[in-house]
Amino acid sequence: MIVFLKLGGSLITNKDRAYTLRPEKLDDLVAQIASAMKEHPELQLILGHGSGSFGHQAASQFGTRDGVTGWKAWRGFTEVWYQASALNRMVVESLHRAGLSVITLSPAASITTHDGKISRWDLYQLNITLQQGLLPVIHGDVVFDDKRGGTILSTEDIFVYLAGQLHPSRILLAGMEAGVWEDFPARTKLISELTPQNWGELSSGLGRSVSTDVTGGMQTKVTAMLNLVEHAPSLEVLIFSGEKPDNVRNALAGAMPGTRIHC
Repeated sequence: MIVFLKLGGSLITNKDRAYTLRPEKLDDLVAQIASAMKEHPELQLILGHGSGSFGHQAASQFGTRDGVTGWKAWRGFTEVWYQASALNRMVVESLHRAGLSVITLSPAASITTHDGKISRWDLYQLNITLQQGLLPVIHGDVVFDDKRGGTILSTEDIFVYLAGQLHPSRILLAGMEAGVWEDFPARTKLISELTPQNWGELSSGLGRSVSTDVTGGMQTKVTAMLNLVEHAPSLEVLIFSGEKPDNVRNALAGAMPGTRIHC
């Protein structure tokens, strides 16, 4: 059983303070992951995380997602890579302290895109990590693009591509919000289920991220996941809060907190 889990950048960093980790929260989330993997040895997990106040700050400054041309833009490209990699190292260190056999598969070193869409990616290394019971980690990152020069892929962008190749049973997106709100930012009406059929009537109140997020925020995330379940009817996606105690562990065990997206 393959499951994708993303720890949102807003969950593991303070997105309103540049380059600020939430170390206690990260360690708590990692402890939940370690417990779930011990309790469910059949679980094949691909872990992703956002860039939060690390990559998004630099990416917003240099406009990297839109393309890279000229010396200043390429310098910005490397700065975004540096900050995203710095956060990834912190995540990996926490996972390693928890005793997990973890390895990062860096998007910048392995993925090529065409106009923002993944066009080339050899998944041999990822498949081997799963076969050997290791924990592969991916993250939002810069990538080289044969039309734009360079761009940025979010963790959701990567998950969407991988879903078509690896056919996970569930995609779990843990963030700050309890789920998808019908009336964001008032946050009084939580949507328990979203489908391509009811999306039109519920989408008007959906907001974007309240902090700097160059990859689009909640609206982009929901739209991508709805498109994905339309093409993979057996797939279930959960958008839920990682702030609530044990929510990540419970979701990995099969619980359905937050908003469930399905066909």
